[in-house]
Amino acid sequence: MGSPLRVLHAVVNMNHGGAETLIMNLYRNINREKVQFDFLTCKAGLFDKEIEAMGGKIYRIPYLTEAGHFGYLQALNTFFTEHKTYKIIHSHMDKMSGFVIRAAKKAGIPVRIAHSHNTQSEGHLFIKMYKWYAGTFIRPNATHLYACSQAAAEWMFISEAKQTFILNNGIEIDKFKYSNIKGSLLRDAFNITEEAFVLGHVGRFHEQKNHKFIINLFYILNKEMENLHLVFVGDGPSRKEMERKVKELKLDKKIKFLGVRDDISDLLQMFDLFIFPSFFEGLPVTLVEAQASGLPCIISDSITEEVDMNLGLIHRLSISDKDLWIRKVKELKKEPPSREIVKEHLVTKGYDIKYTAADLQAKYLSVGGR
Repeated sequence: MGSPLRVLHAVVNMNHGGAETLIMNLYRNINREKVQFDFLTCKAGLFDKEIEAMGGKIYRIPYLTEAGHFGYLQALNTFFTEHKTYKIIHSHMDKMSGFVIRAAKKAGIPVRIAHSHNTQSEGHLFIKMYKWYAGTFIRPNATHLYACSQAAAEWMFISEAKQTFILNNGIEIDKFKYSNIKGSLLRDAFNITEEAFVLGHVGRFHEQKNHKFIINLFYILNKEMENLHLVFVGDGPSRKEMERKVKELKLDKKIKFLGVRDDISDLLQMFDLFIFPSFFEGLPVTLVEAQASGLPCIISDSITEEVDMNLGLIHRLSISDKDLWIRKVKELKKEPPSREIVKEHLVTKGYDIKYTAADLQAKYLSVGGR
């Protein structure tokens, strides 16, 4: 048997974000004798060691914030000129993929995949305008368009949304199966009692995720409900600001910041309710994981309905009405759903990573001439 087809994935870094988690789920479940993943990144990431252990190469170029506009474009052009042997580039940088795909085309990389993982650009007006400009290079230079949801396809590819391949954010379903024992052990470790009602959130600390809303919601609930706790998992630019806010509200004994963790499947077992009031999202992997663990989720109605796995666990509410959220939390505390789920719902919806990885592998081998 010959060497595997090497696919180059372009990301800013391989940390525990939604897109990166999906890529790693695919990487672990793909046949690496047939397809091997390499990575073009700009910063060190938490998955780097695992990638190298699985045989992946990691290349690093300076990002826009360090190199500036022309320096970044030059770094991309130089990289692809020196690595012309790749047959497939798969870019996960949303609208910034335009620059990556254009440089790959110039160097003659035949298969150029742009993958949308979101429904809006992050950042203030100038940054959004800059990303819009970068995005104008996607459709003239991409050979294939991928997205995590129809909503993400419509945002990034507009008129070509219907021709976009939807690659589901698959997960290892069995890994998230509810375990009361795991939940109890973690509660002990974090000094949270069995009787406590625990709200949980997993996500990067960024304005998009609307952490202020969660803290303000908890502040009200904590006055009206006994033995309530809130656990944040993740890191990011707004974490320190949120920690300050929690201290100002004198809630630091009730709210825990756990940082980046590699045991999300276990942490979900100690939560009673998942809170996710994002301003915008593509299709969050973490919400698929939460449902796989039988966890009820209250989410903002700006998140696509495609995230609902038909398990009766998703409650979509407007973030403009905090009272609705308060009532729903109280209702779910009073009458919690069973944590046992019908796994087949996720399989039927196409969220079993084994099938997702097999589907993507077949596509890579087909377009890569294998």
